[in-house]
Amino acid sequence: MIKIGIVGYGNLGRGVECAVLNSQDMELVGVFTRRDPDTVKTHSDVPVYNMEKVYEMKDAIDVLVLCGGSANDLPKQTVELAEYFNVVDSFDTHAKIPEHFSNVDQASEKSKHISIISVGWDPGLFSLNRLYGQAILPQGQDYTFWGKGVSQGHSDAIRRIAGVKDARQYTIPVEAALQSVRNGDNPILSTRQKHTRECFVVADEGADLKRIEEEIKTMPNYFADYDTTVHFISE
Repeated sequence: MIKIGIVGYGNLGRGVECAVLNSQDMELVGVFTRRDPDTVKTHSDVPVYNMEKVYEMKDAIDVLVLCGGSANDLPKQTVELAEYFNVVDSFDTHAKIPEHFSNVDQASEKSKHISIISVGWDPGLFSLNRLYGQAILPQGQDYTFWGKGVSQGHSDAIRRIAGVKDARQYTIPVEAALQSVRNGDNPILSTRQKHTRECFVVADEGADLKRIEEEIKTMPNYFADYDTTVHFISE
């Protein structure tokens, strides 16, 4: 029986909990959160602990699944926890994966733990889909279009900006690019040509809206390479 701990309990943490509960070879030991544990309601009766307790339980957990965001959480958490646990994360800032791999690898080597990074949709399962297509089909190119839908990672990145109370970001495919691909034109598309990003932001009272909008639109790896629209709305 593989004993699992979950770090972070947002949408991803809840999904991992459901997966573990439906896996006969796994046992969920606990959920670790930076919030007040008494305010976190899980699907099961698994204990919820303050994040600081995780190090006290290293002998009771085989694998930690890290469910934080790629913008701020995982670059720090995965590296720190890989010294004490076998870990799995879903780091998905593509441009920074080599750097993240190197940092986590060094931490894992110190205590001979196993770390698996970037296990998600993309990179992850969709990367395998593209690999199979490239291996089997002799002609053509692969394209990945997202949405229209909410991006959890990009929404989280906006919420980390000072003065932002809440936010949601929608990823929207560019219709002309979609049609060109469907026509079999095999176009060479830049990041900006494939998607636009639309942001709905609730700002703190008195916050500098122009600064927040500028920070969003110029954020590297998230928005700087896209045509981005920011809407400020009420809660």
